[in-house]
Amino acid sequence: MAKDHPRVEAYGTVDELNSTLGVAISFLPARGAIAKALFSVQNELFNVGSELASGTEGKAAEAARLFVNAEAKIASLERLIDQYDAKVPPLRTFILPSGTQAGAMLHLCRTVCRRAERAVVTLSHEETVNPQILGYLNRLSDLLFVLARYLNKAAGKPETEWRKG
Repeated sequence: MAKDHPRVEAYGTVDELNSTLGVAISFLPARGAIAKALFSVQNELFNVGSELASGTEGKAAEAARLFVNAEAKIASLERLIDQYDAKVPPLRTFILPSGTQAGAMLHLCRTVCRRAERAVVTLSHEETVNPQILGYLNRLSDLLFVLARYLNKAAGKPETEWRKG
């Protein structure tokens, strides 16, 4: 398969997301709740990448169906979003990605996650893709945004509001 094939782009971007999450985790307390949640996400991203890399037909595809119980995993992301969103003030305007090392890195992870989601959408135009992968990546990007905001607030770093012009 060509290196620029949409399948390679999709699972490669998921792998890049997993790596950026590893960097973000390195800025967090190792045994903290957020690090534990993100380690779990990293494992799921390996499952997602495996499924994306395997295609949709044949024995390899069947063996790679590791992204199971996706509805429960998406619901878990939703619970985390709600939990941490309740701890930050409501947004009144756009904010610039910044803050602590962990917060800024999670903002970067969010953008890589959005790119991964777009790559999977592109692949889905050519081949069948598990739609729950898209749901998972969509909710994950929202979680990463909320966690970045929470970590910055917890560290006393004010958010930098976007200013037009």
